[in-house]
Amino acid sequence: MDSLELLLNRRSASRLSEPAPQGEALQNIIRAGMRAPDHGTLEPWRFIIIEGEARSRFADVLLAAAVDAGQDESVQEKSQKGPFRAPMIITVVAHCTEHHKVPRWEQIASASCAVQAMQMAAVAQGFGGIWRSGFWTEHPIVREAFGCREQDMIVGFLYLGTPLMQPAKVKAPDTSPFVSYFPS
Repeated sequence: MDSLELLLNRRSASRLSEPAPQGEALQNIIRAGMRAPDHGTLEPWRFIIIEGEARSRFADVLLAAAVDAGQDESVQEKSQKGPFRAPMIITVVAHCTEHHKVPRWEQIASASCAVQAMQMAAVAQGFGGIWRSGFWTEHPIVREAFGCREQDMIVGFLYLGTPLMQPAKVKAPDTSPFVSYFPS
């Protein structure tokens, strides 16, 4: 797939099945994430792969967070089923460090760019993915499960697998409401 076509037609795939990326395909996805813009070469990201039986343990963590947060039964049920929507999930943590030139927000933005690059690398290799977040990314039980320090942030969960259906083509957006030229 042409890289510009890939970027202009990006769509999330929420219905995913086996197989998940493995071997060289998975390494390409991780390498793409590590090519995100990175002021100061801080490498402010950590990638935690969840697959197989680890998805059950992840579901337990999400359920514990939902119960602790007083979420209703529908959210609790979603927390139990969510990890099984894809054969692989990569949790991306912005691993932030104190730096005199690179503020925390920029390190979070870098880790977020890593998620986007990883999703695009997956699609370029014939896989699909969807970036999910929710209250879980900030809940202490989930943060502890992924070894987050106080200054770290979970920027999302990248669900990966083989798409069960081809995403619908998107029409080219009207960019005019979003673009202006300085000074305006």
